[in-house]
Amino acid sequence: MSCSKIFSGDSPELTYEVIKNFQNDFSTLHSCILVNRLWCRLTIPLLWENPFSISTGNYSFIGIYLHNLNDDLKGYEIVELIPLNTLFNYSNFIKYLNIREFFSSVDKWVAIFKNSNPSKYNTVFIKLVHKLLFKIFIENEINLYTLEIEIFTYSNEYLNNIFELILQNTNFIHNIKNLKLFIYISHFSENNENMLVKNHLSKIINLHQNLKKILLSYDNIPLYQSLLLSKDYNCSNTLNTLVLYKINFNGIFNLNKIFEQLNVLESVHIIYCFPINIGVIQQIINLSKPFKLKSLLMDWTSQIDESFQSLLQKSGDYLEKFNFEFEYNRELIFKQQIFESIIKYCKNIKSLDLHENNNQIFYQIFKLIENIKHKLNYLSIRVTSYVNNNKCSSIILQNLGQILPSNLEYLHLNLYKIKASDFEIFLKNSQGTFIKKLLIRNSESQDILPPIKEYIMKKKRVKYLAIVNSSLEMISEYNSRYNEKELFSLHDEVKEFSLYNIKVQSYLSLVIRLSDFIKKIN
Repeated sequence: MSCSKIFSGDSPELTYEVIKNFQNDFSTLHSCILVNRLWCRLTIPLLWENPFSISTGNYSFIGIYLHNLNDDLKGYEIVELIPLNTLFNYSNFIKYLNIREFFSSVDKWVAIFKNSNPSKYNTVFIKLVHKLLFKIFIENEINLYTLEIEIFTYSNEYLNNIFELILQNTNFIHNIKNLKLFIYISHFSENNENMLVKNHLSKIINLHQNLKKILLSYDNIPLYQSLLLSKDYNCSNTLNTLVLYKINFNGIFNLNKIFEQLNVLESVHIIYCFPINIGVIQQIINLSKPFKLKSLLMDWTSQIDESFQSLLQKSGDYLEKFNFEFEYNRELIFKQQIFESIIKYCKNIKSLDLHENNNQIFYQIFKLIENIKHKLNYLSIRVTSYVNNNKCSSIILQNLGQILPSNLEYLHLNLYKIKASDFEIFLKNSQGTFIKKLLIRNSESQDILPPIKEYIMKKKRVKYLAIVNSSLEMISEYNSRYNEKELFSLHDEVKEFSLYNIKVQSYLSLVIRLSDFIKKIN
């Protein structure tokens, strides 16, 4: 009965709840448009709420936005591809806007025409399109849920033009519910363009007064101090997410002052910062409030010492994402002590990424995985071609399968010299686990495709699969430079897996990149 009402249009509220489940499944949403007028009307807003972030390679939506501005584009052949009429006022549906993705989409749209006339479709034309699009957004008084501003040194000229438009129309800022700031600048030099960006940004933050998220990177210490310590802004009562990326903590002595005044901070993410030593950790330990460290990503450059265990003791219960790579020659006893602390204090890890080559440490890793399996959703284990790599891969495959949780969103095994017999043991032991995304990357290995078909394909235990394997027969276009081979390139095999509803994808399209993770931090 409910199904009949959904398709007949008698229950639009119920219909919308169904369609909302396909929010990020764009091919399904496009199919929903064709069902009937009601489904079309309910689906279009979902398709158009964040168009600049959809990586389909089709940027014709920009022309649709510009449909009533043909007079502003006279003299450009591009006008011929802009529709005269549209069914909806699509700009009203936009809810999320990332400035970098906005620039990138415009660049790619203009590139379609640039080859025919490079002198006409140049930087001046790109700036014109930026201006026209923002003019549309401003005049339609769009209510953005989130505006993300990403600052790179190479985009400052474009940024300043957009900032000036925004500052000339303050209602646009006031209508934004969440403002998120990402600063990826290794050296914020005091040149005119950078100073203008800084001044414009300060005014935008001051006008908005609801800054929710900041990402700060590299050595722009004066910039982060001016944002987080200035009395001109209300960050202390609005900022709930702080991401520190590759920050050099040397010479920073006011971390505790910053964190003490951030009253609603719900998550801190420390990503490849250095050094994480007693000087930094002591400032955190001295805080009178909880330090809600949700993500801690470290590699051998992070320069941790014995005080690291104190950080885990204070914040380990909040930790959800942990990524760790020890220095290759670090003492075994030190590694063991660190893992004992992780096992003791970190019970809520959902995402674990480990890069290790010491056989003895893996038994503690297995203990950690078993300890957090009720929470674990993402797991990545990497072994490189250093010492004892043969034995490491065997130890992992012989012990990992039986301790995996019943469901994993993501499993990434980046191993070396996998033996088919070891891999079969892993697959047999993990038969009770369904893995949404399974990625396997290894070199100098035996053929693991037969056990994959037997224990993964035929039992439909994954949804998405990517394999990079030296035993496969065809070089992938993505990895030919490194002489790696992908299952994705074997068309007959891909078709066979699809018969079992398993989508074989390229490794690069399935692997979680750091940039993807950072953007999804809330």
